[in-house]
Amino acid sequence: MWIGRLEISPLKSLPFKIALTKGAEQPVLQIKNGKEQIDLLFKEKSSDTLIYAFPEFDSDLYIVFQSTKKFKGYWFNKDRKGKYTMPLSGHFCENNLFDCRTNKKTTSMTLTKKWRVQFASGTDDMFPALGLFDHKGTSLAGTFLTETGDFRFLDGNFCNDKLYLSCFDGSHAFLFTANLINDTLKGVFYSGTHYVVNWIAVADDDYELTDPNKLTYVINDKKLEFYFNDIQGKSFQYPNEKFKNKVTIIQIMGSWCPNCMDETRYFMDLYQKYNDQGLEIILIGYESGKNEQEYTQKLKKLQDRFSIPFTMLVGGPANKNKASKDFAMLNEISSFPTSLFIDRQGNISKVHTGFNGPGTGEYYTEYMIETETFLKGLLKN
Repeated sequence: MWIGRLEISPLKSLPFKIALTKGAEQPVLQIKNGKEQIDLLFKEKSSDTLIYAFPEFDSDLYIVFQSTKKFKGYWFNKDRKGKYTMPLSGHFCENNLFDCRTNKKTTSMTLTKKWRVQFASGTDDMFPALGLFDHKGTSLAGTFLTETGDFRFLDGNFCNDKLYLSCFDGSHAFLFTANLINDTLKGVFYSGTHYVVNWIAVADDDYELTDPNKLTYVINDKKLEFYFNDIQGKSFQYPNEKFKNKVTIIQIMGSWCPNCMDETRYFMDLYQKYNDQGLEIILIGYESGKNEQEYTQKLKKLQDRFSIPFTMLVGGPANKNKASKDFAMLNEISSFPTSLFIDRQGNISKVHTGFNGPGTGEYYTEYMIETETFLKGLLKN
């Protein structure tokens, strides 16, 4: 096991775990975020630099080995505007993800599972979250649920009354730090080099976020219809004969979004299971890039990666205001992803905002049960 470190600032780094094994020609790299494992794809060697691609996102790692136990390089995320790079280093390590060595005794307190969280408390940008922690000894895992999705698989340590959690998946680089003061966690959240905000949390076993089925809703009687090009460049109009009398899920998403990727995997399972009973899915991608040609290419790559069998449309730029205008019968599109569940008569039966995926444990299980029960009811009518 190796530890990689992305440099957030000269004094702050984000650690993540890398399993590195010998390959036929080049080292094989696998990033580990808790239960998540990401197999990097070797692209090419340029002089002494090895270039690895993330399988689901348009980003690469550039690595130069300085010895058998040390490398340096950088991460290049092509899905963000400009040349978004972060310096990278790595070393062989069998210790904790975060350094827990101090002269102070490690705290004997165990963090409870559920926490009521506020990010950017006291500002106009404040938003709530639900913290879920799994704490054993100095090891800590968990995630944060928000009203637009979850922070996926976080891994780290809790020791000396200090919390450390991180995640790096090729799209997002997250670092959470906090101090436990009495019964309150007070900390800082870093998202790459472009975003930093304070957060505060208190233990609360009864806390829940707003129901994701109530955040986005129909506000007028405007008919559900839209016009986009599909990824083959052909014009597509909804409704049409193919989707007449079909139960349809309209997935409003982006290929740059990890929560959207989790949802796409789940929707593919639903499609395989219920398509012959009348279920259809329409994926509408709002993408990073400069023009429709670039948006289309990203969605074609997504189709190839997942072998997506259902309809895929090009929504436009990754902009929630644009998506809200496209679906003006709703109060707003506040999150990628947002999913519309359409009955056989073409009516919007439910709108689900965000997606809490496998990193949320029982919340993901409950969502799957609820969704399949709801779909079965629509398919029977």
